[in-house]
Amino acid sequence: MEVASIPAKKKAKTNGMVVNKWTGKVYSRRYHEILEKRRSLPVWFQKDEFLQTLRNNQTVILVGETGSGKTTQIPQFVLEAVHVEAEKNPRKWLVGCTQPRRVAAMSVASRVAEEMDVSIGEEVGYTVRFEDCTSSRTVLKYLTDGMLLREAMTDPLLQRYKVIVLDEAHERTLATDLLFGLLKRVLRNRPDLKLVIMSATLEAKKFLEYFSGAPLMKVPGRLHPVEILYTQEPERDYLEAAIRTVVQIHMFEPPGDVLVFLTGEEEIEDACRKIVNKLGDQVNVVPLYSTLPPVMQQKIFDPSPENRRKVVVSTNISETSLTIDGIVYVVDSGFAKQKIYNPSNRVESLLVSPISQASAHQRAGRAGRTQPGKCFRLYTEKSFNHDLQSQTYPEILRSNLANTVLTLTKLGIDNLVCFDFMDPPAPQTLARALNDLVYLGALDDKGNLTKEGEMMSEFPLDPQMAKMLIVSPEFNCSNEILSVSAMLSVPNCFIRPKGEAQKEADEAKARFGHIDGDHLTLLNVYHAYKQNNEDMKWCYENFINHRAMKSADNVRKQLMKIMSKFNLKICSSDFNNPNYYVNIRKALLTGYFMQVAHLDRTGRYLTAKDDQVVHLHPSCCMDHKPEWVIYNEYALTSRNFIRTVTYIRGEWLLDVAPHYYHLPNFPNSETKRILEKLYNKRERKNLK
Repeated sequence: MEVASIPAKKKAKTNGMVVNKWTGKVYSRRYHEILEKRRSLPVWFQKDEFLQTLRNNQTVILVGETGSGKTTQIPQFVLEAVHVEAEKNPRKWLVGCTQPRRVAAMSVASRVAEEMDVSIGEEVGYTVRFEDCTSSRTVLKYLTDGMLLREAMTDPLLQRYKVIVLDEAHERTLATDLLFGLLKRVLRNRPDLKLVIMSATLEAKKFLEYFSGAPLMKVPGRLHPVEILYTQEPERDYLEAAIRTVVQIHMFEPPGDVLVFLTGEEEIEDACRKIVNKLGDQVNVVPLYSTLPPVMQQKIFDPSPENRRKVVVSTNISETSLTIDGIVYVVDSGFAKQKIYNPSNRVESLLVSPISQASAHQRAGRAGRTQPGKCFRLYTEKSFNHDLQSQTYPEILRSNLANTVLTLTKLGIDNLVCFDFMDPPAPQTLARALNDLVYLGALDDKGNLTKEGEMMSEFPLDPQMAKMLIVSPEFNCSNEILSVSAMLSVPNCFIRPKGEAQKEADEAKARFGHIDGDHLTLLNVYHAYKQNNEDMKWCYENFINHRAMKSADNVRKQLMKIMSKFNLKICSSDFNNPNYYVNIRKALLTGYFMQVAHLDRTGRYLTAKDDQVVHLHPSCCMDHKPEWVIYNEYALTSRNFIRTVTYIRGEWLLDVAPHYYHLPNFPNSETKRILEKLYNKRERKNLK
């Protein structure tokens, strides 16, 4: 295929008005206003150069600085070129543009739909986990990198796509790294497919070596000078320092909006409250994080009322994925949340970690979009130069790879050691992932995908949760496990405000509490939500997050569709059956038998496999300490906490996972001593 730029004069007209080639309607006035702004973007001036480069090469690497317009414009340039080809060849082609985060995929798709003067979900759409906003008319699709990987499972050559754009490549997410290796293979088998790799700050040499022969094209940003200000001494509390800095900016700096970088939802909401308490209605404070619903996310783009400074308090999604006009001041805490995995003890934690120098440059660049700006770094210059890494550490080197191995096996890549990783993960991490999948029954002893593994790979969930769903009909509780899985797949449903209402919120949560643990508490919440007709007022009165419950309901419907596809029975046992909750707990254990802790003789909990000392998280609803528990998450903060915990019986381990709780697997451990007691107890029972 030869990609060509669309001829400048080839536009249909009606009574002198330009007609939208996608909808057949006359372009709106809003379209022409936006078009003028698009023409001022740096990337627009290199449109012809980019299309010429794409025409002559199968892969193009494009480095575009912040504010260059690459995320919104490049996919549209590509689409115009593909549209010209489509006029010669009537086959319908898709242009796909990946984003590392769902919030970016959704917001950028909405912006591009507006620029093209079409409805979101029609000619321009997006696909993120548990949400597909596309139609048969879609020609340009924004999607998360994880969703493109899932598409490759059913269509290994990605036959629907003519051009794929991998955006924000410098973030080196797990899914993007897998797509690098996968697309190299696909390009060899599909000479007609084009690939564009885009980044804000790219290790150009590394990428050029990996995609040998691909040209590098650079696009300057629309940047004004940014003054960088460091602290004289390290800050003891970056959250308080960030709030203090915002107040000082508002008091002493000229007009201009402020962007504050913090690490997570709870921290951001806390900062927003404190800034409002200090400055009142002098400022318009807007939070931004990935679990915020789209309507709330869009508020960051709304202009502030006259004489009110806008303060956006955000996670690192504002580094590159989103561009907010009007930002003049940036407050950089120097931290972000990073996923860290220790394969030796299977602990995956989301830790607050220092950012890289590349991320710091991106954050500073946000201040110079429309006028000269200032970046207030809440760390010393010495710390920036000597303590921060130059680039963000690739996620593939710090993640649990069980899901990755399952995905690659499903894609037909049997020899994982020979897969062309840009940065190969540690053999120990790969080996642990393979072992876990064998224990879960997803792979056989030779590393081949089993029938159960085929089903597990179809669920957009962790392998443990997918296993739990698949096995749940055997315990006659698939309805309940569907509800629990949906609740675990959305943000925390419990609202716990600061101040006087906190006690009231805790009392409300206690009303849903189940004596056997948190999974069953979540099930109680979901049942109550449905019994009260999904009423928003009921949620408000009970301190329940209505948005989270709506999301859970949507997730549940989608998971049910996948179960129906495999003819998995949707069933429940009688609520009055004495084994109703026992069956649910056993089904939970079928997925999470590797995430078990037991009480030792001193009253501490130890993880079953590695004898790690852990503590029940304060949010746990159990008022007692049962001998055995399963947990959904291991949180490493001031102490080692296990979160979302449910009581199980020790003897169930011998029924549900005898292959795992085999005594030779536990040499010289506290767990071995307890397991021996369980086996002896069972033997005596059998003799009787």
